[in-house]
Amino acid sequence: MRFNGFQIIKQGLTGNRGWQVHWRDPAPKDEYDIIVIGGGGHGLATAHYLSSVHGLTNVAVLEKGYLGGGNVGRNTTIVRANYMLPGNSEFYSHSLKLWEGLEEDLNYNVMHSQRGIINLFHNDGQRDAFARRGNAMVNQGDDAILLDTAGVREVLPYLNYDQTRFPIYGGLYHKRGGTARHDAVAWGFARAASGRGVDLIQNCEVTGVDIEAGKVAGVQTTRGAIKAKKIGMVVAGRSSQLAEMAGFRLPIESHVLQAFVTEGLKPCIDHVITYGMGHFYISQSDKGGLVFGGDLDMYSSYASRGNLPLVEHVAEAAVTLMPMISKAKMLRSWGGIMDMTPDGSFIMDKTHIEGLYVNCGWCYGGFKATPASGHCFAHLMATDTPHPAAEKHRLDRFVTGRHIMDEETTGAQHNLH
Repeated sequence: MRFNGFQIIKQGLTGNRGWQVHWRDPAPKDEYDIIVIGGGGHGLATAHYLSSVHGLTNVAVLEKGYLGGGNVGRNTTIVRANYMLPGNSEFYSHSLKLWEGLEEDLNYNVMHSQRGIINLFHNDGQRDAFARRGNAMVNQGDDAILLDTAGVREVLPYLNYDQTRFPIYGGLYHKRGGTARHDAVAWGFARAASGRGVDLIQNCEVTGVDIEAGKVAGVQTTRGAIKAKKIGMVVAGRSSQLAEMAGFRLPIESHVLQAFVTEGLKPCIDHVITYGMGHFYISQSDKGGLVFGGDLDMYSSYASRGNLPLVEHVAEAAVTLMPMISKAKMLRSWGGIMDMTPDGSFIMDKTHIEGLYVNCGWCYGGFKATPASGHCFAHLMATDTPHPAAEKHRLDRFVTGRHIMDEETTGAQHNLH
């Protein structure tokens, strides 16, 4: 079934009883050409582009829980292309272009809203850094406007400009940035891939990777053994655990990143805003809740929950920046398991095991990367050559020192990212 205005009117007049299921729920076959491990946004996007761009449909996506139950449903939904360093800049620019055509591509409303993102800065050094970043963005073909204090006040009059510790010197305005509905993104990719014949297998946890003579042969799962010629690992914070099943280690640490939402409020925040105090960022959802987050919890964990000190710190940042929301009730919080690399950039590459590919280390950039991650990883798995937008994100950069990317300019150390 395709979504269109006629169907919406028809179903509305007939009690919405004619909608079809979004995707099939098949039993796993004995063998596939390609298995994608991980039914989150990146894994589902990979399946979509394998089928739509490369015509590969004998593909299975294996998810240990339910589709979209991991990080793709545990984030603050921000979409942006305001990266600076070579490798990251062109990749996220590619991703934003895919976002802008995604709803037409999927025939699904992912609620992509280009409401704009403003990164505030608070001293002369930050202003210079954001000026360099803005120039890099423009050179990449994206948009950036450097605002002074008066320019920010005109767009965001409700901020606290009188604070003394973190005065607002201005902001970098990225108009094409914004948000999208995270679960709708997962559903749209799942629906599109399933419609082309990809099997989406839920409640199917991978318990082992079969390797014969240096080549992948398949996987062991809670629903039986499944053979495959190629396997892609796209499991975010669980990447290091899955790699151990295949007998090697990844330069990954898993950390908790919390996010929060308030009760529904009348529209009051039109943009995405980031604040230099504690890596704070906030926007307002279409349901009225203020969605915001901050830093990592700074300890390794596989638990999708965080600690109270970080909750307090994020709340302090929110009220310092916007005293007007101090009486809003926090409705809920959640945590995503972040797979952090030493240099703060992702890994997308073939491994030393023939037929085994890895897509991990997304740090803070996972949701906004969803379309390009799937598009580039599908290209890698289908052609055995890296996509130009992701060619610098090789696994061996941590051994060779080539193409090391450090978005924060703090060095390739785990504890600094």
